[in-house]
Amino acid sequence: MLLAFDVGNTNTVLGVFDGEKLIANWSVSTEHSRTADEYIIMLKNLFHICSINIKDVKSVIISSVVPQTMRHLNEMSRKYFGVEPFIVGAKISASTGIKIKIDDPDELGADRIVNAVAAYTLYGGPVIIVDFGTATTFCVVNERGEYLGGAITPGIGISTEALFAHAARLPRVELKIPPSVIGRNTVHSIQSGVIFGYAGLVDAMIRRIKKETGECQVVATGGLSGLICDVSEEITKHEPLLTLIGLHLIYNRIHAKTHEQSD
Repeated sequence: MLLAFDVGNTNTVLGVFDGEKLIANWSVSTEHSRTADEYIIMLKNLFHICSINIKDVKSVIISSVVPQTMRHLNEMSRKYFGVEPFIVGAKISASTGIKIKIDDPDELGADRIVNAVAAYTLYGGPVIIVDFGTATTFCVVNERGEYLGGAITPGIGISTEALFAHAARLPRVELKIPPSVIGRNTVHSIQSGVIFGYAGLVDAMIRRIKKETGECQVVATGGLSGLICDVSEEITKHEPLLTLIGLHLIYNRIHAKTHEQSD
């Protein structure tokens, strides 16, 4: 079995693949100081809940945008699974089928490489990937599988927290679609501004990108992607587990190339 980690700034998504099948996935808070021993305790509990034998894990692949977590995850993989983990980064892009065409490939976050691999494999190109995480990222892959670049904007969570922190009389509200754009109370007004306003930002960015790429698929992923997909006019596909799919694809491709070289 393959254990996949997608470590984001706010949450870490984990998935277990048995062959080609994703048999379990979880989302936990990202803790910068979580040790290797704490990781394995957490994993044992999650595996137990899903009746999965943790001893069946034979490989680990990691995508992380939080450098502080890497030492502990590496240690956990070696100490408890006896394997050297596959680490996703710009240096392995040649093995993924995606060519990175930005000015400095080392600047590109591992999650964006993984999403590009998954989206291009699933939908072809050109394709725009919108990832709703701590930041909302827009990534563009053309028809030749070349990663062209993208855009980064503050995420929905960051935006709303800034609003609540600097406006003393505005309450924290549940993020859900209000009954109408014109809010008749403070809660609905905030929900309208956040949800419809953010969808407007996303749609405007997508339309501007399409002026440079032409018509293409638009794939949304990330924690709040489902909420924005419901009101977006430009998003055509929703794949909440896109990063885990990408990690599985990358592992298979690297694993296959390793076997070819050893034959």
